[in-house]
Amino acid sequence: MKNRITQALILALGLSFASAYAKEGADQYPFGAENWLCGAVPPPGTYFLNYLGYYGGQLKDGSGSKVNLGGTTPSVDAVFDALRIIKITKFKILGGTWGVHAIAPFVEQSMNLGGRNSRVGAGDITLDPFVLGWHGENWHAATAMDFLIPTGHFDKNDPRVSIGANYYSFEPAFAVSYFPKKTWETSAKLMYNTKTTNQQTNYHSGDEFHADYVAGKHFAHGWSAGASGYVDKQLTNDTIAGQTAQAVPGLWTEGRMGQVVAVGPSISYTNKSHMSFIAQWHHEMLVRNRFGGDKFWFKAIFPL
Repeated sequence: MKNRITQALILALGLSFASAYAKEGADQYPFGAENWLCGAVPPPGTYFLNYLGYYGGQLKDGSGSKVNLGGTTPSVDAVFDALRIIKITKFKILGGTWGVHAIAPFVEQSMNLGGRNSRVGAGDITLDPFVLGWHGENWHAATAMDFLIPTGHFDKNDPRVSIGANYYSFEPAFAVSYFPKKTWETSAKLMYNTKTTNQQTNYHSGDEFHADYVAGKHFAHGWSAGASGYVDKQLTNDTIAGQTAQAVPGLWTEGRMGQVVAVGPSISYTNKSHMSFIAQWHHEMLVRNRFGGDKFWFKAIFPL
C-alpha cells in the first residue's frame, strides 16, 4: 500500500510558487496575493511590488483528512519572494486606463513525501499586456488577462523539487473595490484559470475559479485593518491522457477536484510618500485533494 501511494504521489503531485496542491501541476497564481484596493488601478506611472512570505501545509485527501504515507503525513514548507512591476499609461481604452504588468517569483521549497528533498530557484512568471481600470465616486474596478508561463524547474519523477508547473495558464480577472462608507472597504478579485496539458506527463489539471478578498476599515494616519483571504474551487476534472484521473483510496477522489477556503487578519499602512505595506496571515480550511495549512505574507508597494 505504501508503494502504491508513493507512486501515485510522484505521478500526481505538483507545486508552484506559494501554492501547494495535491494534484499534478499547481495553479501558478499565489492565492491571497491581492486584497486592499485591488480594484483600484493607480495613477499613471511605474510601481514596484514585493510579495514576501512563507507557506506550510500537510496533504489532505478528498474527504479533508490528512493523508497517511507509511505513518507520515506528506508536508511542504516554502519561502517565497515575488517581484512585480506595473506600468500604468495615460492611454484610455473603453474609458479605462490601460496598463501592463509582470511578476517574477522565487521560492525555496522543502517537501516531505516519506523522504525530504528541496529546491531553490525561480518559479513560473506572469505577464499581462492588458490591464484596464475605471474609477467611480465610491468604487474602483479593473479587468486583466494574465498569461502564466512555465519557466520554473519541473521534474516529473520528483515533485519535491518541482517549483514550476510545466504548463501554460490563461487567467481572466475582474477586481472591484467598494466603499459603502468613507472609511469602510470591501474588495475582491475574481479569476478563472484554464491550463494546457503538461507535455511531460500528459496530465491536464482542471479549470478553477478562485477569488481573493478583504473587508475592513481605514483609520487615521494611513492605517487599515480587517479580514482577508481567498477561495478556490476546481470546476472540471483532472485528466490523464484524456481520461478522468481515477480515485486512489486514502488519497484522491475521482477527478482530483481540489478546493480551499482561507481567512485571516490583515493590516495595511500607507505613508505620505504613497508607499504601502501589508501584513497578513491566511489559515486554510475545507481543504480537499491538496495541501492545506497556513500562509504568512508581507507585501510592499513602491511608486517609482
